[in-house]
Amino acid sequence: MLRTFLFTIFLAIGFFVAEVYFVSPWLHPYWKILLVFFLTVSFLTHRLVDTGLQGNQERLIPLYLAATVARLILCLAFVGFFLFRHVEQRRVFILDFLVLYICYTGFEIWSLTRNLRRDS
Repeated sequence: MLRTFLFTIFLAIGFFVAEVYFVSPWLHPYWKILLVFFLTVSFLTHRLVDTGLQGNQERLIPLYLAATVARLILCLAFVGFFLFRHVEQRRVFILDFLVLYICYTGFEIWSLTRNLRRDS
């Protein structure tokens, strides 16, 4: 979980630098909310898998898939909520959301395969 927190801080620094020092038409004003959302979802899915694995390592795949489905549903609800509220710059919001979704998913897969190599 510490790695996810450090990854979020790294992304926040990148977004902050882009917002302050560059003209960034691709950066939505709600980028902080997006980062907090993804950090929260990562924390919740991490806790779901950790609490489910206690004592039984064979349940990793079903729990990981359940966490992925839960993440997808939470992400759809989050985007739907903001689109329902008529957020400004919808395309930029969706683009930033998708980029962060891909970044966090890639980071999670990298982290998982890194742990699996160590355990095998």
